[in-house]
Amino acid sequence: MIYIDNGDCLDQTRNFAIEEFALRHLDENETCLMFYRMHPTVIVGKNQNTLAEINTAYVEEHQIPVLRRLSGGGAVYNDEGNISFSIITKDDGDAFHNFARFTKPVIEALQSLGLNATLNGRNDIEIEGKKISGNAQFTTKGRLYSHGTLLFDVQLDNVAKALHVNPLKLKAKGVPSVRSRVTNIREHLAKDMDIQAFKQVLLQHIFQSSDIPTYPFTPSDWQKITEIQQQRYQNWEWNYGKSPKCNIKKEHKFPGGLVEMQLQVEHGRIQSARIFGDFFATGDIQDVEKQLQGMPYTQNDLAAFVTQLDVSLYFGQITKSELATHIFSI
Repeated sequence: MIYIDNGDCLDQTRNFAIEEFALRHLDENETCLMFYRMHPTVIVGKNQNTLAEINTAYVEEHQIPVLRRLSGGGAVYNDEGNISFSIITKDDGDAFHNFARFTKPVIEALQSLGLNATLNGRNDIEIEGKKISGNAQFTTKGRLYSHGTLLFDVQLDNVAKALHVNPLKLKAKGVPSVRSRVTNIREHLAKDMDIQAFKQVLLQHIFQSSDIPTYPFTPSDWQKITEIQQQRYQNWEWNYGKSPKCNIKKEHKFPGGLVEMQLQVEHGRIQSARIFGDFFATGDIQDVEKQLQGMPYTQNDLAAFVTQLDVSLYFGQITKSELATHIFSI
C-alpha cells in the first residue's frame, strides 16, 4: 500500500480530482490510501437529484460549494472537522458492496483509541448507536475506490441546515432528524486530540509503521489532475445537471437504497426519464433512462422492461420484484 499525500488541501474539487487520477492512472496492482478534508462543502451521490438534496437558500447564503462524486450513496455535509478516507485498489470481483472489507482497518484504528466502533446498516460506521461515517464506492475498468467520511469535529447543526433529508430515509431509520442520528468522534475520546493528531493515529495504525511510503507526483500527474478538476468537479453540468419536465413521479425507500423516477409522459409515451437515488450500482443509470425514452407508458410495457433489465447492474441490491411493484408500475 502507498499513501497519497494531498498536502491537506481543503479544495474538494482538487481532492476529488486527485482521487480520480489515482483510480484511473496509477498502477492497477497498487493499493493506495488517501485522506482529505475540505472547507464547508455539500457532496451528493452520483445518481442523486442535487436540487432535491440541498437547502438552496442556506447553501447560497453561506457560499457553500455543492459537488457530485462518482460514487453512489447519499448527500453529506462536510467541513474542516471531517476527515475522509479513500482506499483505491484493484477490483477483484469481491469488492463492490463489501464495505466491511474496506472499513475494517479504520474501525480497528478507532477501536485502538478505545472507541466502540462498528459497521451497521448498508454502509455506516457507528459509535454508541450514532453515525460517524458513511461510505460509498465506485468501480471502473478493473479498479475501485471505497471512500468514507469520519466526523471528527464537524459543526453538526449545519448538516441539517445544508441538506434536505428525504423523510423516507429518517422513517426507515426510526429517528426524528438527521441531527439526532450523528455524532462526532472527538466527543467520545478518552484523551482529547486535534484532527491532525487523529489523522496520524489512523495512518500509523493502517500502515503499522511511522515510516509511510508516499506516492511522488510528477508535473505530468498534476496536469492530468487539473484537467479532471476543471472538466468534472468544477463543471456545473456535472454537479447540478438539468432535470426534464416531469408529470409522473415514483419514489420508494428499499433496503438497498432510495429510488426516485421522474417521467414526462405525452400522448401515452415516455418523452423523458430521470432516475435518482442513493443506491450503489456499477452501471450507468443514464443507460436505463435512454431505454425508457419513447416507450409506451403501459403496465405491460413497463413490466416487460423490468423483466429484461439487468437490475443488479443498474440498481445494485434492489430486486426486480421491488422495482416492478413500487417504481415501474402504474
